[in-house]
Amino acid sequence: MTDRITSLNRRTLLGGAAAIGLTGVARAQAPANVKVGLIVPLSGLYARPGAVMKMGAELGIADVNAGGGIKALGGAKLELVTLDCGDTVEKAKNAAQRMVAQETDLVAATGSYLSSFTLAVSEVTERAGLPLLTLSYSDLLTDRGFRHIFQTAATAGSQSEQGLPQLMELAEAASGKRPKTVAIAMDNTATSIATAKALKEKLFPKLGLQLVMDEVWTPPLADATSIIQQVRSTRPDLFLFMPNAISDAKLGLEKMNEFGLGQGRIPTISFSITIAEPDMLQSVTPEVVQGIMTIVANWGVKGQEKLLADVKAKYKEPWMTQNVVSTYGDMWLIKEALEKAGKADRAAVSDALHALDAGPAKYYPGGILKFDEKGRRVGAGVVIVQWQNGVPVTVYPKDLAVAAPFWPKRS
Repeated sequence: MTDRITSLNRRTLLGGAAAIGLTGVARAQAPANVKVGLIVPLSGLYARPGAVMKMGAELGIADVNAGGGIKALGGAKLELVTLDCGDTVEKAKNAAQRMVAQETDLVAATGSYLSSFTLAVSEVTERAGLPLLTLSYSDLLTDRGFRHIFQTAATAGSQSEQGLPQLMELAEAASGKRPKTVAIAMDNTATSIATAKALKEKLFPKLGLQLVMDEVWTPPLADATSIIQQVRSTRPDLFLFMPNAISDAKLGLEKMNEFGLGQGRIPTISFSITIAEPDMLQSVTPEVVQGIMTIVANWGVKGQEKLLADVKAKYKEPWMTQNVVSTYGDMWLIKEALEKAGKADRAAVSDALHALDAGPAKYYPGGILKFDEKGRRVGAGVVIVQWQNGVPVTVYPKDLAVAAPFWPKRS
């Protein structure tokens, strides 16, 4: 009897060992996760946009993984590594240095909201050979001869050249006359500087616009009184208001309303997503922002209803800004490069991005998923967004628009 029990125990142990061995083999064969970096402001003045970019990255990775992961790597899953780049250029640079030193197995990264931050971060990622995708606008980002930076958004100069003529046509069609005077109030971040340069040197002379006011501030804006007083005294046909911090945008619009310039009394145009963030409605009423337009590189558009539903369900966001859509798209773009590269290697991923020609750009307006020799997305377009009844909606281009634009009537 004892011999029989011993024999049974031996078979049980051997069977268990075999099962453990098979499990070990299965685990050994499971592909390792592929790490992707997200370096954005999660503290300080720009924490809100950074948090929204994190939402987009998380949704993108979840959908890539749910779809089978990276098939060329045996179904490997993407794993997000998030770093806070803070609210200054120095903090952004330090965060990038920590990222490349501590996360040596990253294959690519995306970031960093403000062009000023991305300029600093990309100096570090370039030396590390780490591919960096960015929605930042500054032309300088891809004018430095770097190999490992990829600008998915149209540059600031390109956005001005594409967007402002469309607005001029809209104004003339709606009001019967073409704008002749323009005022600028902007912060001194890299994006605003690049946009203003293109406007003042090329577009204003070309479009016959006379610049009657040109004001610049350093964020955060302490008081908008003097700026809006100048707007009231010059009464421009167009007021180009370009803040990149939500608090600055709120101050400016609150002061415009106080001085009786809101609600379309002076047509107000921006060149950033800031003025169309959901947080704007925490300080101003829908009537104050009604009719305000902004020219941006990306936004929620027709055909992205499922993604919008996911954003609303998971994060309670009322609409999709560029920060969600572009960062979501970046995860799919990195997946595409990994499939083409066939290995989780940053140099191979960078080469794959340079060689990419993947057809229409589903999550970025205009053009195709292809980059030129500078790292700029070929044919990158713009979106014009307008506040209508408490929601900033896409009104241009027509094939992506969810509403028709209107031109505010001056009183």
